[in-house]
Amino acid sequence: MKSLRKDEFYEHMRRLGRLSHPNLLPLVAFFYTKEEKLLITEFAEQGSLASHLHGNRSPQQLALDWPTRLKIIKGIAKGLAYLYKELRNITVPHGHLKSSNVLLNYTYEPLLADYGLAPVINKKHAQQFMVAYKSPESTQNDSLNRKSDVWNLGILILELLTGQFPANYLNQGRGDNADLVAWIKSVVREEWTGEVFDKEMNPTRNEESRMMRLLKIGMCCCEWDVEKRWDLNEAVEKIEKLKERDWDDDFSSNVSDDVYFHRGPITNEGLAFSMT
Repeated sequence: MKSLRKDEFYEHMRRLGRLSHPNLLPLVAFFYTKEEKLLITEFAEQGSLASHLHGNRSPQQLALDWPTRLKIIKGIAKGLAYLYKELRNITVPHGHLKSSNVLLNYTYEPLLADYGLAPVINKKHAQQFMVAYKSPESTQNDSLNRKSDVWNLGILILELLTGQFPANYLNQGRGDNADLVAWIKSVVREEWTGEVFDKEMNPTRNEESRMMRLLKIGMCCCEWDVEKRWDLNEAVEKIEKLKERDWDDDFSSNVSDDVYFHRGPITNEGLAFSMT
């Protein structure tokens, strides 16, 4: 933690404790001593999103299907938008957005955890452990901005769609976390786009079309050039337009020009973003 006075730490924790949103894990208490600080939150019945995507499931535990995954992404986007509204003076209102910090309640509604802590964490420690500090702008220029959380939202979208574990979570030092992005680009450039998706979703044709649209959203959030990267409001708006089930959506009437995909290989023009 930073060398904050006790009253400064108390004030920041009270500020986080006042936040209230269906997609935030509530902070209910904290413990402060000079040696350690503990945060106490409510309990999430279904554990973390990471455990559902990458853990060993019990025979009774079903894989996450497409409607559930889209529901989770929509909830994450709503929770992140709320943080951006309520924590306007914090550069990265979340700062540590990854699948192990997305918990699920008994209805599989996502609850964001470990949010709003960048102002009280020592920068050297944050650079080593917090995923916002592994965004391209941080690793290259030692700077963060309000689109750094958007980068992590994009990585999370790609992780959820592919079922692949992003290598950047494993890097204890600062480094390149584009492995998942680069892999997706290589697949969609040379093979059928559907190959990138987690087979456990077992989607219908209409669902796969919406999955492709979400894939484009994720890639636009992972744009290396910060100026070209979508801002959070644009990403949330596009995510909200996606429908979870076939009977909710007349696909042909809802596809916008900027997020259209076809079945088959996608050319560089069809899925363009920069990696420099």
